[in-house]
Amino acid sequence: MNAVIFTGGTIDREAVREYFRKEPPDLVVAADRGLEFCFHSGIHPDYIVGDFDSIRPEIIAYYRGQKEIPIDTYRPEKDMTDTDIALEKAVQLGADSIVFFGATGTRLDHTLSNIFNLVLLKERGIRAWILDAHNRICLPPGHELILRREDMYGKYLSLFPVRGEVRGLTIEGFCYPLEDRTLIQGDGGLCVSNQLSPEADEGRIRWESGDLLVMETRD
Repeated sequence: MNAVIFTGGTIDREAVREYFRKEPPDLVVAADRGLEFCFHSGIHPDYIVGDFDSIRPEIIAYYRGQKEIPIDTYRPEKDMTDTDIALEKAVQLGADSIVFFGATGTRLDHTLSNIFNLVLLKERGIRAWILDAHNRICLPPGHELILRREDMYGKYLSLFPVRGEVRGLTIEGFCYPLEDRTLIQGDGGLCVSNQLSPEADEGRIRWESGDLLVMETRD
């Protein structure tokens, strides 16, 4: 089941429209202020969760009047973010892939928390992506990724190790190739802002071990 979660960061309407046109979701979960985006965009959520401390009262009141939409309300004082709650609900309802809108924005602490959620979801065998106007972020399963030019979200590619080292990293078909490299968190900009070689239609990334965070980005 393909799920979309709308949460409280910055949501680009055109990015959502593009995704929904290509892959209409089976399940939509709205978390707190993400519900406000749904309200103004005419998107019907299947489930609503959150403490609702950052949404206009009249909007949550409107949805409380829609008896067919389940709403789980939480206290603001809790050990999980509203996004955490939303992803757990999506998993509980059977999602095996999740796309997050509103997972990035002005709050860097929430952005990092949401990126780390990709690691937790990968451990549970669930594919997950963070999408915004400029970025597509994921933690690919397995140890190989092929990126075709026509399918890339943007022309830039950045790679980061998560939870330690990524060993045996090989990058082919890009302007800045690597061969059998160990990537550590202290490597700074080593794998930032790469691009496909002008003559290449696709690029290949392989690694022997570790969790590799992949960011496809555009200006």
